Amino acid sequence: MKDLLITIDGPAGAGKTTVSKILAVRLGYRYIDTGALYRGVAFEVISSGLNPDDDQGIEKLCSSMDIKLVPGENGMRLLSNHSDITDKIRTPEITMLASAVSAKPVVRKYLLIFQRNIGKGKRVVFEGRDMGTVVFPDADIKFYLDASLKTRALRRYREIASKTVQTLEDVGKDIRHRDKNDSTRVLAPLKPAKDAVIIDSTDLSVEAVVDHMKLYVEKVILI
Repeated sequence: MKDLLITIDGPAGAGKTTVSKILAVRLGYRYIDTGALYRGVAFEVISSGLNPDDDQGIEKLCSSMDIKLVPGENGMRLLSNHSDITDKIRTPEITMLASAVSAKPVVRKYLLIFQRNIGKGKRVVFEGRDMGTVVFPDADIKFYLDASLKTRALRRYREIASKTVQTLEDVGKDIRHRDKNDSTRVLAPLKPAKDAVIIDSTDLSVEAVVDHMKLYVEKVILI
């Protein structure tokens, strides 16, 4: 049996997190939410009172940060300087800042090393936006999960409805804005890897997507 490194990229609200977690469990692999890492940096930028445009300040912040992903009762927990910030990084403010922070070379360099160290042992599913194009261009299997903007906005709204005063329209605008930021940035823009398996989940259930991915993985393992 081959030990694989699997990447799942795609835009906000496509269902990457849910699908990645389930696929990892079914395969007996670790699941890594790389978006949480960028959110963690964004959280520390805000907590430190830094200006998001202060590249030198953010570089200094990254050099002193101690980010760790550790197993918890309900999945992986994100620790920053020994403090659990998992439940503090899902606000709309952190979400938008994470998109801006992820375009900064100093942040990407810091997290690139972190992510590649995790991936050395394989048997892991990495979820993100540039896992298959930049971080792991030689990944064994690359998926790109997409869905219509309307579907993605509705999914994200249902996910955060109890935690925010945002309307569905607000969420849709935020996703549209983030799509533009992520896909047009010069450094590691959001796009499918040339050898990625592209899946449109607009009309598919979570189980259908996972089944499709697992079947593909099993074929690769047996080659």
